[in-house]
Amino acid sequence: MTILVIAEHTHAALGGSTLNTVAAAQQIGGEIHVLVAGLGVEGAVAAARGVDGVAKVLVADNAAYAHHLPENLAALVTGLVIDQTVIYSHVLAPATANGKNLLPRVAAALDVDQISEIISVESPDTFKRPIYAGNAIATVQSNAAIKVITVRATGFDAVASVGGAAAVEAVGPVFNAGLSAFVGETLATSDRPELTAAKIVVSGGRGMQNGDNFKHLYSLADKLGAGVGASRAAVDAGFVANDMQVGQTGKIVAPQLYIAVGISGAIQHLAGMKDSKVIVAINKDEEAPIFQVADYGLVADLFDAVPELEQHL
Repeated sequence: MTILVIAEHTHAALGGSTLNTVAAAQQIGGEIHVLVAGLGVEGAVAAARGVDGVAKVLVADNAAYAHHLPENLAALVTGLVIDQTVIYSHVLAPATANGKNLLPRVAAALDVDQISEIISVESPDTFKRPIYAGNAIATVQSNAAIKVITVRATGFDAVASVGGAAAVEAVGPVFNAGLSAFVGETLATSDRPELTAAKIVVSGGRGMQNGDNFKHLYSLADKLGAGVGASRAAVDAGFVANDMQVGQTGKIVAPQLYIAVGISGAIQHLAGMKDSKVIVAINKDEEAPIFQVADYGLVADLFDAVPELEQHL
């Protein structure tokens, strides 16, 4: 049994979610191959070689894959599976924007069902995944010859990067479907950690009242070296940009510490952060649902509590 993991990377570096996906592959069992497709990917390839449990790194270094266009990547992945030089039993990718864009196309091309956002491996053909905004966990069994799976990174502890030397193999041919073209991108930059990679996250909700009041959270986050998030209510109200949204329709996070400030705790928000190791809630409404999942709860006015907390820090 051989498993193909599609690497998430920035060309120069391997994405953290790839390490979680390899952890899921290890639980399935079998030899693990990692595909690094892009342009100028030497840095990502070097990192992938050192990941614990990886037997081989497949490299597709070409301009056709420079911007991760899913039509081109889907043809590449499908070709690797259909070629049968190696018989792949599973194809895994992180449940990121790229992974969710790519693997449905691969599954359709292979005429198999896709299993989305698994959080647990029960056996090589049986997996658990959240449904109904995380209110229920479905156990899914597939009898497809090739299992195509996206992996929710927060469900698996990242494997170590041990500095190993997995074999490297260049793959081809180059696929350029000509169906889409890269136009441009606008990247948000911040000195704070990216939400999905931060070990501490401070999030604000509707209780912040306006965007200017998020300065209290930014100041607190800087003291803690934390990322800053927000509930959908805060984003919809225009307090902050939508790339800060944590929840079912935002980013899924599972930091060591999650501090929810002025967040009531709607189901959609809880779905995005309830796997955090320690949850702290600050809210003046003692009936707020967030207190049902919080390890520590403080019933207080956030405009008093947050400055005092920062002062103590």
